[in-house]
Amino acid sequence: MTVDPSCEAALAASQLVPNEAAILAELGQAAFVWDVGTDAMAWSAAAAAVFAGIPSSALGSGAALGGFLEPSSSIRSDALRGSPAPGARMPYRVEYAVRGAISEPPCWIEETGYWTAGADGRPARVEGVVRVNNERHARDQQLLQQAQNDALTGELNRTHLLASLAEAIEDAARFRGNCAFMLVGIDHLARINDAFGFDVGDEVIREVAQRIRARLRSGDQLGRVSGNKFGLVLMNCTPDDMVVAAERFLAAVRDEVVPTRSGPVAITASVGGVSVPRYARSTEEALNRAHESLDAAKRRRRGSFSMWKPDLERDQQRRVNIRVTDEIVTALNDRRIALAFEPVISAGSRQPAFHECLVRMQQQDGELLLAPDIVPVAEQLGLIRLVDHRVLELVVSELAAAPSIELSLNISPETTMDADWWSSIESLLSAHPGIAERLIVEITETVAIQDLDHVRDFVARLKGFGSRIAIDDFGAGYTSFRNLRALGVDIVKIDGAFVQNITHSADDRAFVQTLIDLARRLEIKTVAEWVQDEAAAEMLRDWGCDYIQGRLTGLASSHRPWRSAARSALAG
Repeated sequence: MTVDPSCEAALAASQLVPNEAAILAELGQAAFVWDVGTDAMAWSAAAAAVFAGIPSSALGSGAALGGFLEPSSSIRSDALRGSPAPGARMPYRVEYAVRGAISEPPCWIEETGYWTAGADGRPARVEGVVRVNNERHARDQQLLQQAQNDALTGELNRTHLLASLAEAIEDAARFRGNCAFMLVGIDHLARINDAFGFDVGDEVIREVAQRIRARLRSGDQLGRVSGNKFGLVLMNCTPDDMVVAAERFLAAVRDEVVPTRSGPVAITASVGGVSVPRYARSTEEALNRAHESLDAAKRRRRGSFSMWKPDLERDQQRRVNIRVTDEIVTALNDRRIALAFEPVISAGSRQPAFHECLVRMQQQDGELLLAPDIVPVAEQLGLIRLVDHRVLELVVSELAAAPSIELSLNISPETTMDADWWSSIESLLSAHPGIAERLIVEITETVAIQDLDHVRDFVARLKGFGSRIAIDDFGAGYTSFRNLRALGVDIVKIDGAFVQNITHSADDRAFVQTLIDLARRLEIKTVAEWVQDEAAAEMLRDWGCDYIQGRLTGLASSHRPWRSAARSALAG
């Protein structure tokens, strides 16, 4: 008898199909059918193994099984959503935990399948497969933990801490409650890193996090905001409560040394806080004001607490800063930055030796802003480099137009390290030969003592062009004369705070006279600032001071006496 090849192939294929329930059992899975109308459930043989510890009777209905599900009994039925046509099959997936007793660890189950819509479009029949998913769930939780928590301390990272803060602010505003946001900053962590290494610094950070965590109440949140700063969201916390809590955290950090692999390390922390939503109605505002308070605590005394409070004077100054910043940028673009010239007079002959150039800014209404109004704001907001560039251009232009004058200009600390400024001065001096010898560059004493090696290179480079260097406000920072000799400066300008009262103060007289005498021995010229009267001028001359400037000899103005002299010469 001849067998049809197609029938023979079908017979062979049927013999190769294994039992589906056996395959699922081998894979640790079980299949089920759930009649939603009667709530009856039928399972394959492996169900007991998947739901180990769950009574077999609980697998007979959806409601009975729901009693063992976490986080909610309705999690399975909630997954069956949609509005399909009657008879349509809709896929779904849900993950839940089951446990036979509270004391037992949860077993995570992944359930996938299809539900069939009844005549009303609602689920009528569900067919699916369940399997144990503990390892995958553990991996997912680990990834979630890594995404939400700081890798070093295990506490919340910045993003999730601020999310908790936003929620706390919203709840406190809705229910008229009180909460607080604090920043705890580890003092001098950079010194610990330098002295012992960053691994020891990390040990300190972890230990501080643990100490703070141990003193938090239930419901409070802790997270790492930046390298040495932790943020705390304290629920139901009044301003008085904040003071108590801050001292608790400060004591936790300072009272015991931190044991590290390099030995014990003594540390302190400073704390700043703000009451929310009373004084901060957004995360950005809370973070900024907590930072302000932390900075205030550090300025007052490391290891202390400061609470943010409204400050009308500070707010007014900030409004001024914003206005001045806008005006500086506009003035630079509109070429409204100008110079004023203050004469520096020979103490002996009373003839002008050079003029100090001071920045002025003409506002759009025609009024002038002076250097004390411009420079601090420009330095604070990073605009001083642009201002110094413009002042350099103006000074070089004046020197080029008047070959008989000498001018000095002040530059900020940031400009001494500005490669663009160096490029500008090299270009300008190359384009105008002979100007460098008539240019004096003034840097403050505080810049000189912060980085002597850098300033030494700065001085040498400028002197290589032929220019001279002056140290401004000398005496305020107590730079040693040994450093002055090493720097190779040409002029020291004695801080006017010591000069203005020399006719009345024996201490100031002794200090100024000593500075002048030491400078003369080192062959460094001296300028006395803020000279008020003739008696002071004569005293300075007798002590050997080379130059004077101040109210007596003329304050800064836009007048250029060398232009008047040039016109007189032409007229003659």
